[in-house]
Amino acid sequence: MNSFLDRREAGRTLAARLGEYAKRPDVTVLALPRGGLPVAYEIARTLSLPLDVFLIRKVYQPGCNVLIGTLASGGFETVDTNALAAHGIDRHGVEHELARARQELAEQERLYRGNGPALRIDGRTIILVYDGMATGESMLGAIAAVRAMGAAHVIVAVPVATPNARALVERVADACVCLVTPEPFHRIGVWYDDFAPVSDTSVLFLLDSAARGLRAAAA
Repeated sequence: MNSFLDRREAGRTLAARLGEYAKRPDVTVLALPRGGLPVAYEIARTLSLPLDVFLIRKVYQPGCNVLIGTLASGGFETVDTNALAAHGIDRHGVEHELARARQELAEQERLYRGNGPALRIDGRTIILVYDGMATGESMLGAIAAVRAMGAAHVIVAVPVATPNARALVERVADACVCLVTPEPFHRIGVWYDDFAPVSDTSVLFLLDSAARGLRAAAA
């Protein structure tokens, strides 16, 4: 049943489908952490493109599991007022959850980016990468966020997705490169021989390796 040995093999296979973006100065690869990092690393390494992380946080109302908002890198934030109204949730009542999510996002940004430069998106072609899409919700939020931040084009690259998630993403992205859309889907991890959790240490290592590799290629 498995389609990929691990995330990095899946990334190399995706890179072969994204060759038209190789070495383009206007293109950045953004990984949705943490599972997207090994996939994106191989894409960025193979195509000689800069790699960065793009954090996305879906915020739910405790007790009723209603999606109330989305936060992302670069200060992007939306609150689903329609969902609040439909469930009789007061905006002031969700501010605690939003504040907690903002703090968690800021801490993760500091961990991954440190004192590095701010994320550059305006006017660029962005390749958004994840290790798979079950509902597509996180990727849809990321697409909306990078568009709001001025991305010129948004390309989604994932190894595996449900047919429905792929269809949803294809409607809003400029292109969606997805290697397999199995049915039944089960869950993302089923399609990898090795789907071990990706640690923060691994994320930092891959980001540093990608940056050093890009500098060496330009020297």
